[in-house]
Amino acid sequence: MSVTEAMGQEEEEQENHNHNNNHESESKSKSNSPSELAEITEPTKDQEEQQQQEYSWPVIRFDVPPHRTYHFYNQFRNSPNPNNFLKAIKWSPDGSCFLTSSEDNTLRVFTLPDNGSGGDINTCSIAADEDSYAAKLVMNEGESVYDFCWYPYMSASDPVSCVIASTARDHPIHLWDATSGELRCTYRAYDAMDEITAAFSIAFNPTGTKIFAGYNKAVRMFDIHRPGRDFKQHSTLQGNKEGQTGIISALAFCPTHTGLLAMGSYSQTTAIYQEDNMELLYVLHGQEGGVTHVQFSKDGNYLYTGGRKDPYILCWDIRKAVDVVYKLYRSSESTNQRILFDIEPLGRHLGTGGQDGFVHIYDLQTGHWVSSFQAASDTVSGFSFHPFLPMAASSSGHRRFVVPDDLYEDVPLSGNENCASVWNFSVASVENDTELNGNDFNNLSEHEELHQGP
Repeated sequence: MSVTEAMGQEEEEQENHNHNNNHESESKSKSNSPSELAEITEPTKDQEEQQQQEYSWPVIRFDVPPHRTYHFYNQFRNSPNPNNFLKAIKWSPDGSCFLTSSEDNTLRVFTLPDNGSGGDINTCSIAADEDSYAAKLVMNEGESVYDFCWYPYMSASDPVSCVIASTARDHPIHLWDATSGELRCTYRAYDAMDEITAAFSIAFNPTGTKIFAGYNKAVRMFDIHRPGRDFKQHSTLQGNKEGQTGIISALAFCPTHTGLLAMGSYSQTTAIYQEDNMELLYVLHGQEGGVTHVQFSKDGNYLYTGGRKDPYILCWDIRKAVDVVYKLYRSSESTNQRILFDIEPLGRHLGTGGQDGFVHIYDLQTGHWVSSFQAASDTVSGFSFHPFLPMAASSSGHRRFVVPDDLYEDVPLSGNENCASVWNFSVASVENDTELNGNDFNNLSEHEELHQGP
């Protein structure tokens, strides 16, 4: 099936208007074959700028603890895998739903009802062992899920754009339909023995036309319009042994469309590349463990990296990339789990979980600890801000090993472990905006100093 892209010029839009309408009507009449990729239209640059101008981002009050609006627990405990736990959680780009990944090799899509309104605070706090509602979609992978991501221009009003990419052990990259849960197509990479090799990390490029996938000392680029085994490959380790070694475990593109790509490796390094020609710009050293998450700041000037068994998130100024700007502490010294962090829509604060069950909020202008709240009585493995509402979602849980003597004993778990939650934050008024976002950190409490880091 042919795939068209939205034109950026008004003359071309008018010329192709009728053609696109006819093409869409034809695509609807065809069957939804898993090997078929439906047409994905991208918004124009003018439309993106107009949407940003019409909407003003809310200023979240982090000095007031959020309340739990929705809670999900039983759906993960009733899994066939008795040792199930949540690995990660991510909001969709349009904010209509969020996606979870768990140890039972399953992806679940939860739709946000009524745009987040109508949640009963008392019910969520009392009935912690009951789920607020069931997942809309459940997609089963054959093996352990390594990574997943949303299509960057996903919109619930356009079912064609509702797709999810995932990668699992010994499996190709899958592109799922987020409205039906069906498999749309696959992207396959083969090793020297002509056997399928799995990607360890995946990400869509900013234009949504390619999938970048991280492998051992290599990255492969798939054209989303051409499923199958066609790809371009770039080795991160050059012939002179210079470059980036190890498994490429995390990918992130600069949000300001500068063409920069950050790739984290289990070799404890993060490298910055040019997307168009994969030119290596520089390699960042300083993480104590293998890098598991990289994310650019909203303005694209800073990069934040986190690693496994590493208690610090490092902040880098990519304009000079010489030394670490500051470190943000989190409790993750004794776990190999990926602990994902996120930056709020305004770009002023970062939230991260940890082994202590708390979510810690940091001011990105100063690197100082702002506040924290307990999200679970277990490891908070994922934390994701809503793309435009004062909300966030968290996932918790960790792998538990049962010794032979305890095989017939029940594991004492409550609803605050191995769960997913949606949190509502208070919003600052216009009068308090300046006060809440000031940089007066002279009166730090003992708790603040403990989580502030060096």
